[in-house]
Amino acid sequence: MSGRAQLMWDEAVTGYDFGPDHPMDPVRLALTWRLVQAFGLDRDVEVVAAKPAGESTLRLVHREDYVEAVKAASADPGAADGSYGLGTMDDPAFAGMHEASALIAGQSVGAAEAVWRGEALHAVNFAGGLHHAMPGGASGFCIYNDASLAIARLLELGAERVAYVDVDVHHGDGVQAAFWEDPRVLTISLHEHPRTLFPQTGWPEETGAEGAAEGSAVNVALPAGTGDAGWLRAFHAVVPEVLAEFRPQVLVTQHGADTHFEDPLAHLAVSLDAQRAVQVACHELAHSYAEGRWVALGGGGYAVVDVVPRSWTHLVGVAAGREILPEAVIPEGWRQEVFARTRQLGPGRMTDGRWPVSFAGWEAGYDPADRLDQAVLAARRAVFPLRGLLA
Repeated sequence: MSGRAQLMWDEAVTGYDFGPDHPMDPVRLALTWRLVQAFGLDRDVEVVAAKPAGESTLRLVHREDYVEAVKAASADPGAADGSYGLGTMDDPAFAGMHEASALIAGQSVGAAEAVWRGEALHAVNFAGGLHHAMPGGASGFCIYNDASLAIARLLELGAERVAYVDVDVHHGDGVQAAFWEDPRVLTISLHEHPRTLFPQTGWPEETGAEGAAEGSAVNVALPAGTGDAGWLRAFHAVVPEVLAEFRPQVLVTQHGADTHFEDPLAHLAVSLDAQRAVQVACHELAHSYAEGRWVALGGGGYAVVDVVPRSWTHLVGVAAGREILPEAVIPEGWRQEVFARTRQLGPGRMTDGRWPVSFAGWEAGYDPADRLDQAVLAARRAVFPLRGLLA
């Protein structure tokens, strides 16, 4: 198996563009790539542009009638009327939508293939992580569910146990739905509580279909306002134990940057430094439980200058084995490009000033009156007994 990491990148993924007034501005992808280059990380990874996902690949997860609807809306955006979730405020149709979405999906599928076949130990597609798309419809800025497609390809190639860990601020509902009845896939999602955030799913009681798949879905629903210490406490109180029991052959992770305290669409208060800490933890968990096989995806994130490029550049650095130090100064050339593209002033360092982040481990005990601990307890009590673990 090659120890070298792959970074999936094709400039054409920036064609995934819902328009100038939409929160998911593709400049976040372009600026991430430029920041990766500014730190020289593109020399520490193999940069690969995979082919778009073809129709047979898309149908591993998506219904044929939905794929045809996306193609039709892509060819004639004005005809999209909201059916299949296309032509809505969240998912407006745009010319070339099918092609851009299939290209992003292709990068995640290509990443999964490379890791499974031993061509790379780690692979990153920060343009991916579009976890809300359903088998038969668009949702939440997501047209094709590249994360689900990557997992489906791993299963097709012979994987028997794939773990998916989603730390986006929104519940990874589309991936959970795709594998709800499949005990070969363990989905773990840490997200803001569904009472206060889209998509209003991801309750702890959602544990997978009755029968063999019961206990294959894990949901940690965090109270609004959760910050670094609580977020990291919840992650470490749930994720490692479940992965140790499941013994995945591959770890697929989704790193939406919208948990950040500057993100305009959600209500957690997590710093860039805590996001980096979880990226490091996911890398370590892949080596502890999945022989190092790690596919890392992007996701949400709508502070498109200050947060997303820094968070995902850290992710690439972690995967490449050349972590960017939090106190690292951001090259001036990148900051100039930020201003030229956005008329905003870019950040000066790769930290929010919270490093090193600290938290209290679960093993030291919990407070049943604490809202964060209640969220962790709810997740553990719902799933751990189903997996033979002590809640």
